[in-house]
Amino acid sequence: MSSHSDAIKFAYWVPNVSGGLVISNIEQRTGWDIDYNRKLAQIAEANGFEYALSQIRFTAGYGADNQHESVSFSHALLAATTTLKVIAAILPGPWNPALAAKQIATINHLTNGRVAVNIVSGWFRGEFAAIGELWLDHDERYRRSEEFIRALRGIWSEDNFTLKGDFYRFTNYSMKPKPIDPQPEIFQGGSSRAARDMASRVSDWYFTNGNTPEEIRKQVDDIKTKAKADGHKVKIGVNAFAIARETEAEARAVLDEIVAKANPEAVQGFADQVKNAGKASPEGEGNWAKSSLEDLVQYNDGFRSNLIGTPEQIAERILKLKDAGADLILLGFLHFQEEVEFFGKRVIPLVRELEAARDRELVAAE
Repeated sequence: MSSHSDAIKFAYWVPNVSGGLVISNIEQRTGWDIDYNRKLAQIAEANGFEYALSQIRFTAGYGADNQHESVSFSHALLAATTTLKVIAAILPGPWNPALAAKQIATINHLTNGRVAVNIVSGWFRGEFAAIGELWLDHDERYRRSEEFIRALRGIWSEDNFTLKGDFYRFTNYSMKPKPIDPQPEIFQGGSSRAARDMASRVSDWYFTNGNTPEEIRKQVDDIKTKAKADGHKVKIGVNAFAIARETEAEARAVLDEIVAKANPEAVQGFADQVKNAGKASPEGEGNWAKSSLEDLVQYNDGFRSNLIGTPEQIAERILKLKDAGADLILLGFLHFQEEVEFFGKRVIPLVRELEAARDRELVAAE
């Protein structure tokens, strides 16, 4: 039997920005306030979710007129739960690694080690201009992020940490207290060559945009081969927007309505901004490089993972993503509280049954 640690993990996007997770005028019974989010975190924790990922935005745009800061919001959700791990999004540029390392180490002690970080390399050029931050070229952003991660790890594990980098410099820096072991997990996003190469060297987890199992498998093989050569291990998280309903027709009708009611100006604005992300990579293979406008109605190509249908259909498709190398599914929903509960009660148990059945087959085959 495989151990429980081999079971695929589930995470949800924290709606700490307004406007929900789709750029559409469809009704979204999702709140961005703290009361809604505290309750959501408790529902998720009680229904089989292990992680939540907070979003980082500094300015309004694409339906997200209001946004709460990710690290402080993550801490509030950790304070309202007991087992859930919360991944706080951090953006090199506005954050210096000394501040991030100190902030996260303190929250780590306050929450018995349940905080993690997601190092965001790109996002919005317009936002950087608005707050007076330098916008680097695509591959330079990943070079800076890699140095940022090396700085975090060094500060968290060494005394008299010294780094003479191109972006950051530390001289005999000893931060105390250091985080409780094991160190906070480090996640990163991306799909480009630079993102994959960075993950293969320094990150614990690599988040990729939604995609088919075949396309996910190509990225996984690439990253894991490189990571092995670097003596490193990295796990894979896949983005998905879930529409679980009693019938497939109901689920498809919801998707059709989301797309039919999409806000075309906001979607186009988002599309223009993300050209500075994936499409700006030298090989043109980053996040959103091949996204259609319909895909972009959901920020991270969540529809492409095709978790749309009955609980049974979705559970089968999750197993296919797991077979392709996914270790975690990062989920967005239309109506978060009610759908996280439904997903936890109806889909996750089916996934666990399929995993257990497969384990039994493997034991029988031995």
